[in-house]
Amino acid sequence: MIQRDPHGTAYDLTGPATAPVVVLVHGLGLNRAVWQWMVPDLAQRFRVLTYDFLGHGDSADPSGQPDLRDLSEQLRALLDHLQIPKAAIVGFSLGGMVARRLAQDHPDRVSALVILHSAHQRSEKAQAAILFRVAQADDHGPAATVELALERWYTDACRTARPDLMDLTRKWVLANDPKNYPKLYRILAHGIDEITAPTPPITSPTLVITGDEDYGNGPEMSAAIAAEIPGARLLILKGLRHMALAEDPPAVNRPILDFLTEVLA
Repeated sequence: MIQRDPHGTAYDLTGPATAPVVVLVHGLGLNRAVWQWMVPDLAQRFRVLTYDFLGHGDSADPSGQPDLRDLSEQLRALLDHLQIPKAAIVGFSLGGMVARRLAQDHPDRVSALVILHSAHQRSEKAQAAILFRVAQADDHGPAATVELALERWYTDACRTARPDLMDLTRKWVLANDPKNYPKLYRILAHGIDEITAPTPPITSPTLVITGDEDYGNGPEMSAAIAAEIPGARLLILKGLRHMALAEDPPAVNRPILDFLTEVLA
């Protein structure tokens, strides 16, 4: 049976009941199943919460055009429902933007941050490219963007060797409602201004990770994110793109587990 909070957010909770809580926040077009390669490792030491964004997976649809704060407040409401006063937040891509928004708005609820493959300010060319993809999604739904997304998300070698993983990722993206998908895509395109150079700055212990081949959310962006958070650590994964968490789970899981074990001890 799917568990949902009173606002219609679908979630799963696993791991030792008395352990520190770690929340995993997925990216655009995906759902909580994307964490299947990380949950088993984290749940040995932590209470792990995964959930679906508004308009994604098994969660309720958004009303109107949501913004980044709406996604942050969705997470805060879920924490309230589960009576979790404080948690470490691991956010991937759009989820990394949500994590930063929550840390800005509710710093007392965030014990640590891990920001995976997430955006900072884009160049004019990169912003134009994402706005073009939003327009494509508006006109034709997720099918218009999924094949090029797979090229950006996975290395050439992985796409050749793992057709099963490509099929699974494609299935997740195509399952999105064509009416909701562009709404969430707009948050990815326009929400970055809300979390650039926050005042006051985020103070949670933070680890920022990306891949050196993640062309949309690459090393320069991650370095800029880390530079705005005092004491943040930066890790660049070699030879990996956007979906490193699925392509090479140990490369992502090990540093996250080590970091959270240290800062949540």
